[in-house]
Amino acid sequence: MMKKRIFLGVCLAAMTLPGLALAHGPTRQKITLTTQVAANPAEVWAAIGNFQDMSWHPAVHSTAGENGNAIDATRVLTLGAADGPTISEILYKFSDEKMSYSYRITEVEVDVLPVTNYSSHLTVMPREAGGSVIEWRGAFYRGYPNNDPPEELNDAAAIAAVSAVYQAGLDALTARFGASGS
Repeated sequence: MMKKRIFLGVCLAAMTLPGLALAHGPTRQKITLTTQVAANPAEVWAAIGNFQDMSWHPAVHSTAGENGNAIDATRVLTLGAADGPTISEILYKFSDEKMSYSYRITEVEVDVLPVTNYSSHLTVMPREAGGSVIEWRGAFYRGYPNNDPPEELNDAAAIAAVSAVYQAGLDALTARFGASGS
């Protein structure tokens, strides 16, 4: 009798596991984009190292925030125009010494940026040959948390949207500071 119950339990578990695999929701997406610029790291950091100022990014019309570069500082980015959509963010790591900061989005509409649970890291590093490397990396889930997302809220849409934001910012910095050879 005990062997029958164990056998039955194993059979039920084996039949259930494939269904659980299909029920899996989204996976965390990660991207990293970099650019190399001719300016030294201190000059680049002076331009991008203030969490309260994203005027260097072409998509950002204005930035309003509180608490400077202190942990838990907040900022609201207004995109495009004065009455454009907004993204609210909070700073959770900051180091002038490492020329790096990390932040999370606390509020954004998925039609503005099709992501959820987004965090990002922006870092400036020296290049051996002179100049700087700017690295922008992020981790996030797609905008639709359930299975079978609509095309505009799937993993590919989330990756494309975040990549476009990062690339636009990095392109603006390359234009500002000059490209650095490889």
